[in-house]
Amino acid sequence: MKVLIADAFEASGLEALQNAGCEVFYEPELSGDALVRAIGSSGADILVVRSTPVTEAMLDAGALSLIVRAGAGVNTIDVAGASRRGIYVSNCPGRNCIAVAELAFGLILALDRRIPDNVADLRAGHWNKKEYSKARGLYGRTLGLLGFGSIGQEMARRATAFGMTTVVWSRRFGRDDGAARAALPRDLDVTVAPSAEAVAAQSDVLSVHLALTSDTRNFVGASILERLRPGSLFINTARAEIVDHAALAEAVRSRGIRAGLDVFPDEPPGAAGSFAPPIVALPDVYGTHHIGASTEQAQEAIAAEAVRVIRVYTETGRVPNVVNLATRTPATHRLVIRHRDRPGVLAHVFDKLRSRSLNVQETENVIFEGASAAVASINLDAEPPAELLKAIEQGSADILSLQVVKI
Repeated sequence: MKVLIADAFEASGLEALQNAGCEVFYEPELSGDALVRAIGSSGADILVVRSTPVTEAMLDAGALSLIVRAGAGVNTIDVAGASRRGIYVSNCPGRNCIAVAELAFGLILALDRRIPDNVADLRAGHWNKKEYSKARGLYGRTLGLLGFGSIGQEMARRATAFGMTTVVWSRRFGRDDGAARAALPRDLDVTVAPSAEAVAAQSDVLSVHLALTSDTRNFVGASILERLRPGSLFINTARAEIVDHAALAEAVRSRGIRAGLDVFPDEPPGAAGSFAPPIVALPDVYGTHHIGASTEQAQEAIAAEAVRVIRVYTETGRVPNVVNLATRTPATHRLVIRHRDRPGVLAHVFDKLRSRSLNVQETENVIFEGASAAVASINLDAEPPAELLKAIEQGSADILSLQVVKI
């Protein structure tokens, strides 16, 4: 397999791919039209990216069959376009969760103790112990989490170490009932709130760990931010588009909310460049450069997972962590055919199905011990009529029985 890697990737991962027999093209600065050309000229089967956008033009540029996002989200990839072309999209979920949680807690501590302002004044020759002695501290405070996947759970573990209580809301569970409690890891002592607004109302620190979807775009707006108590801390290390930044800026200006942000709208596409988002000009906002997953530990773990995905695909044809397979097909009926395991039997069946414009959604053929007989299960988008079943059965002496099951 030919693998084109169009973002920074750990050397250990490159070596592992080469040892697995892959032909690797490592061009971490590629993007836009240059990446379109490289996909075509390399003949790559697999594309690996981190934050580089993958567009429809790239999907049409060559013969890609798999795109691996070396990270958790896939919002920078045209997943719908890949699905239309039969291109798998996979990611590496959970491998950066500790790194993101560490940065989120770093921002919490920095806001509470105003560490960047301390450093800036000291470097400027100003001693202001009286001012910088004003801090609330974290012990006994409440951490609110919006989203409770792998990163949110790591946040809860660190909150316990700081002596904080934790209240959470997730799209997976909305009420503090038995079902929600059963979904929680047993080692975590957290309270489930019925809504995101309820979490905000109880929080001294509110941290966002939601995936970006059509449902979560601008999810954190005025209705949530207004429930925070004045002087509370707000952290976003997830996706910029989840937060209404105009509403956040207003909360900072009018209610003394202090924010720590690692993600911003319209970030520069490259690793360096000019960037001046208006919100970071506010004195109570601290920003970092979208570095949540950027620790050596996290990148090595992500590279190892990306290699695993590619190895499984090249060796078995299966794709771990695939995100764009249908959870349910349009199939309505299953045709089960017990047959002798001989050439042409299934070709005969498919030809008859085609003649009646019945579309095969999924198929499986299981072989009995000795390889003399098999059972084929064929999911169809409509019920095959009785006369078609008769034609299939009578058209091959190797068909032993037919059965139609409604699904």
